[in-house]
Amino acid sequence: MYFDPNMRSNSKFALITAALLLMLASPVARAEIRFYVAPSGSDAQNGTSPAQPFLTVQRAQQAVRELKQRGPLTEPVTVYLSEGVYPISEALKFTPEDSGTETCPITYKAAQGEKALLSGGRKVTGWKRYKGNIWVATLPEVQAGEWWFRQLYVNGNLRGRARTPNQGVFEVKATTDTTTSQRSYQVASDSFVFNTGDLDPKWKHPENGEAIIYHYWTDTHLPIKAIDGKRNVISFGYPSGKVFRDGFEGDLARYVVENIYEALDLPGEWVLERSTGRLFYMPLSGEDMASAEVIAPATEELISIKGDPLNGKFVEYLNFEGLGLAYSNFNLPWGDCNNAQGSASVSACVNLSGARNCSFDRCSLRNLGTFGFELFDGCTFNRFTCNTLEQIAAGGFRLRGVEPGGNPALRTGNNTISDNTIGYYGLTYPSAVGVLVMHSDCNTVAHNLIHHGDYTGISVGWSWSYLRSAARGNRIEQNHIHDIGYNNLLSDMGGIYTLGLSPGTVISNNLVHDVNANRYGGWGIYTDEGSTSILIENNIVYHTKFGTFNIHYAKDLVVRNNIFALGRLQQLSRSKRDPHTTVYFEGNIIYWTQGRLLADEYKWQDEPYKIYVNPYTQPRDTSVTFVSDWNIFYNPDKPRAAVDFSGRTWEQWLAEGKDHHSIYADPMFVDPGRFDFRLKPGSPALKLGFRQIDLSQVGPRPCCDGKVQPKQ
Repeated sequence: MYFDPNMRSNSKFALITAALLLMLASPVARAEIRFYVAPSGSDAQNGTSPAQPFLTVQRAQQAVRELKQRGPLTEPVTVYLSEGVYPISEALKFTPEDSGTETCPITYKAAQGEKALLSGGRKVTGWKRYKGNIWVATLPEVQAGEWWFRQLYVNGNLRGRARTPNQGVFEVKATTDTTTSQRSYQVASDSFVFNTGDLDPKWKHPENGEAIIYHYWTDTHLPIKAIDGKRNVISFGYPSGKVFRDGFEGDLARYVVENIYEALDLPGEWVLERSTGRLFYMPLSGEDMASAEVIAPATEELISIKGDPLNGKFVEYLNFEGLGLAYSNFNLPWGDCNNAQGSASVSACVNLSGARNCSFDRCSLRNLGTFGFELFDGCTFNRFTCNTLEQIAAGGFRLRGVEPGGNPALRTGNNTISDNTIGYYGLTYPSAVGVLVMHSDCNTVAHNLIHHGDYTGISVGWSWSYLRSAARGNRIEQNHIHDIGYNNLLSDMGGIYTLGLSPGTVISNNLVHDVNANRYGGWGIYTDEGSTSILIENNIVYHTKFGTFNIHYAKDLVVRNNIFALGRLQQLSRSKRDPHTTVYFEGNIIYWTQGRLLADEYKWQDEPYKIYVNPYTQPRDTSVTFVSDWNIFYNPDKPRAAVDFSGRTWEQWLAEGKDHHSIYADPMFVDPGRFDFRLKPGSPALKLGFRQIDLSQVGPRPCCDGKVQPKQ
């Protein structure tokens, strides 16, 4: 189009030009091919309009496949699910033939403003009063050995199995194994001695019961075999993976027993019997069993996305938006007591393998008996954004991938987990992790809110040594993690936890607070066995039971520009001493009012060793196992002369070559009493080069149209 320059002053032309510019700037709704699904639909209909919807997602999936068979896609395809519940008796299975393309993705989403729920649960009906306030329903599939479940939901809310004791835990009286070393914990044990009165050998059906033992960092689940009243010994169908001790100081394990009829004594509790298939429930006040919706989980996996990465066949550009998933079911297989760290053997309700460029956005996963999401081998460039995971038996996300040295085609990496909320996780398997990154690299875990879990918030790495690791280049950024270990069930955990060689891994701008534990642990940022080459900067960590920052054994950690504050028992801790530099601890603020400043079996001491600098010189003698400098230390209740630097005075500490440029001074927080750790103008920390930590972007940001938007 040609414009006469003389027309530019014409007001009419100006209006036309403005209108054209507005049209160019405004987003144009992109054409798409649509299919519709509704609980009131029929798979005999064509599914191409809201008036003719399909009944099942599987039929819509078939329609999309048929569309692709007629030729390459020229427009995006969207399957809209109307409001309602979609029963899932077996997983929705997606394979490479369900793939979209970069320009024409395939999306399954809830209709605008409506709630579509994929449910793996079954309604339990036919309730009859049994005795007193106990009601009963009979489930033939349970009696036939075809169904078993560990969760029950009444009117959408989780109810607990009958347990003893009702509050707190029992403690093992004595172990029956032959282990004498307190350090030997990986010992198979299939019985222990209980205190008189804790358990009753007269229970009618002890075989229905399960003992859950809390020890170390594990919740062990064992089916009861027998209760010997003469010896006060309880025995199990198979052994635990750990001895029935708790920690390395000789303490004995704690436990509860669930699913025993004689323990059904509180409203809201239930019991399931194998031999009869009877489900007993004691309703809460106000619950009417004639109208209450009672749902038991039945289906383990709700969505399966499975490609074939070894043959280059991937599931690609397949998206899920705004869907609800609930009531997944999982039972530990016989012989599995849940001994794996992080409950890593518990399955997930959404599983991906060989998936690339797929996404889950604004989905709600609630009332799960499993993990939420699991990524297996060959998953790359997938996105999980703005999802909510609440009330889940295990953890939120688990990323596996091929082990070091494995086939590169099976590598899992470059995935994004951002702006999700993961809360009240580990309800059945307390050792589960909010986000567990195992043999996987270059992932971004950012802007998530992770809260109220009994074990670690984010765990990165799956190699317990300085040997080769596949977990490299991961970024853990701007997450808000709090109330970890809140039930005091387990030990040895962190808000953020790392393992193994991790070059390129960055932990930055996270807010971590209120981390507790039972016997020991409850650290803020915890670098465990072999953690190497990790940058930890710009984090604020406070209110931990043990150290706000902890090293077990590690190498070449760079820890800088962090605020570590208000640990209860200790502030900084280190368990082992290695013949290399463990950490470069520089430019941090350590603020405390109680507990030890430095905790270390070796008193944070150095030791002589030789360092190989380059091939042109002989190994050099050194003794530096950690570097600490340019930091600010401050306890408002103690003068510097009264501070214990792991058995040394400040002057002795300096004489050992530590913290020559560090100072002991008030960092001038805005209000440490209210946990406002911003620095006032004139803070001595600013003079030492400390950079203000901006946490305005921490945690989930507002999400719109599948794209994460920054906070305003």
